[in-house]
Amino acid sequence: PVTDGSRELHSLCAQLEFLLQFDLKEKRSFFGQRKDYWDFLCQGLARCRQEHKGIHFVTSLDKLKTPVGRGRAFLRYCLVHQQLAESLQLCLLDPENLCEWYYARSPFLSPKQRAEILGSLYELDCVTFHLAL
Repeated sequence: PVTDGSRELHSLCAQLEFLLQFDLKEKRSFFGQRKDYWDFLCQGLARCRQEHKGIHFVTSLDKLKTPVGRGRAFLRYCLVHQQLAESLQLCLLDPENLCEWYYARSPFLSPKQRAEILGSLYELDCVTFHLAL
């Protein structure tokens, strides 16, 4: 199993975060706080009209104060529960939502690149992750 001490885990999480932040449009909340991929994931999963346990878990953690911290916790939760590919795929289903959040260079806007990314993430479902949440 992959644990918190694994170098590969840190590299994987950094690459996932890079992908989710690449060409992300700058948005601000009502109070001026910059939105991040966490907000994109929340909005995308909310449109599916079913509560995602990972979103519920992360929002229940009082220690997490920033969107980046919440996003990182969500990625870890999804890795542990083998839900990362499915969760991201649900967020990527709506082309209008994607265009609202990402500029044209984002790999999520390219059907071929999006399929390659999701295919790789589905392969991670075979890996066991034992991470501190």
